[in-house]
Amino acid sequence: MIIVAGWLAVAPEDRDAYLAGCAEAVRLAREAPGCLEYALGADLLDPGRVTVHERWESDEDLEGFRGSGPSDEQASRILDARVARYRISAVEAP
Repeated sequence: MIIVAGWLAVAPEDRDAYLAGCAEAVRLAREAPGCLEYALGADLLDPGRVTVHERWESDEDLEGFRGSGPSDEQASRILDARVARYRISAVEAP
């Protein structure tokens, strides 16, 4: 299993519009083969932060969806980002 997690920084006054512009990408990701979970959300404390959480069955599934990445318009709104890919070897109940 692959987990992609982290955060994006956008202008606080632009965050709601940025997230609204991502709705179609979220829908498509959730319908993509191998997608187990895909979520973007507004951080509760930082008005310019967007949290990222994705779970995929494999690298191939992730790369098959990811393609060329975000549109130029979406990418231009991202001021900073800290997102990483994690390879998970086991899953257990909390």
